[in-house]
Amino acid sequence: MATAPDFATDPNAVLKDVDSSWRNGQPPDYSNTRKVFEETKQMNHAPGSLEQIVQNIVKNWEIEASFKSSLSDWRTVDPEKYSFSINGGEPQPASHMLKVGTYNAILSESNFYSPQNNDFEASHKTFKRMMPTFAWEVLEVYSGPPKVAFKWRHWGTMKNDYVGYNDKNQKVRVKAHGGLIEIEGVTVANVNDGLQVEKLETWFDPLGMFKQVSKDGSVIIEEEST
Repeated sequence: MATAPDFATDPNAVLKDVDSSWRNGQPPDYSNTRKVFEETKQMNHAPGSLEQIVQNIVKNWEIEASFKSSLSDWRTVDPEKYSFSINGGEPQPASHMLKVGTYNAILSESNFYSPQNNDFEASHKTFKRMMPTFAWEVLEVYSGPPKVAFKWRHWGTMKNDYVGYNDKNQKVRVKAHGGLIEIEGVTVANVNDGLQVEKLETWFDPLGMFKQVSKDGSVIIEEEST
């Protein structure tokens, strides 16, 4: 394989793409998330290791999927082949995630949240407000390119109330408990010779986060003002 691309060696590589089409007009600020990551991560992967390379690629992919509004600017994927699926579901093209957002692409309908009733902007606002930082790391890598299988951890602190729209289109609230929210999952990624992602398949519990948001499974239904 040729020299590894920058998005495999630097977790912030795509943040330097100042000429890309960014949703907010400029690259987002990940400094707080990176600080929390360094302070609370479980793993310390060796520089240049397969684990660190996979971690860097996914971190850059997440930035692009969340904040780059044009697929032509995504450097971490092969736009001609890329697809994404959750828990064995129907593979979706990049255009789907561009339209609905990363949260809506992976979460399911429940009494806490509804991808149908929260658009791209609302979904990001809901979870960013609840957890100002949501760090991500690779725990284990089971196989190397071209088919990379790995286990991951995603975590943050519930610093503010959770507020969102559920499957009945009701506005719901869960009071902040100030504790850790942590989810784990497994992903299989097909990559090309340039380490661009061609196919992502992820397995995790879509309700796992909400089971930690509300310890007893209950929500407060809020009446909307008219």
